[in-house]
Amino acid sequence: MIPEITNANLYLLLPGKVADVAMRVAQHDKIPALEALRHFYASNTYKQMEKEETKIWHMGPVALFQDYLENQNREKCC
Repeated sequence: MIPEITNANLYLLLPGKVADVAMRVAQHDKIPALEALRHFYASNTYKQMEKEETKIWHMGPVALFQDYLENQNREKCC
């Protein structure tokens, strides 16, 4: 039986997804992976991912990357 995902155990799912998104950020921005990881951890997308109730953690790496780019564009724009 699969245990229920809660704020207490969500951290177990995040590292793999974060690594996938960070690699996409690194390729897109042509920056080192560690820098991309720092950018993603500081992003609004990651802040939302940390909250189980947002359900953003359900999204795959491509969708998370798109959300990250959209948030970055919004922050630059306004």
